[in-house]
Amino acid sequence: MATKRQRRKRRRRTTEGRTAGSAERVLGSTRSGGRATESARPGTARVPPSRGPAGRRSADRPPALWGSFPLTEIVIFIGVVLLAVGFFVPPPQGFVMIAVGLGLASLAGLELSIREHYAAYRSHTLLLSSAVGVPVFGALFVGTKLNPAVCVAAGLLAFGGAAWFFASAFRRRSGGALYRLGG
Repeated sequence: MATKRQRRKRRRRTTEGRTAGSAERVLGSTRSGGRATESARPGTARVPPSRGPAGRRSADRPPALWGSFPLTEIVIFIGVVLLAVGFFVPPPQGFVMIAVGLGLASLAGLELSIREHYAAYRSHTLLLSSAVGVPVFGALFVGTKLNPAVCVAAGLLAFGGAAWFFASAFRRRSGGALYRLGG
């Protein structure tokens, strides 16, 4: 009886064999010198190499407005460093460093998700909707003396409206797809 690891390895080998050898199988079974040739079957083209689980390459990602400069990655790195260092700095400055680090990393991630969502590369409907609903709830909860249930209801209403808006925008731009996984 094969172990789980051996079964996975065997499955991986069979999958790799299909991808690597699929071009030879498509070309035909007539062999000249033990190898498949393109002339073996007229009209068949060579199969292009697989580009990933969803058929897209990372080069197909939507370009940033600032070109190839890795601004988003740098801002995320600065946010993570501020967050980590903020835990070791005494309270007044440490809290500020943690808050600024969380804010920077969150904004950079939000920018990336907006760019990918509106380029129809990958759907980020729930993330973008929560970026609308949570601040509405927070502003009402902190800034007013409303009942917390009303604040939650307003936040959920804003979340639902934003989710409908972002889902319909992604559907329009992607040609009808509601979501797109992988990448």
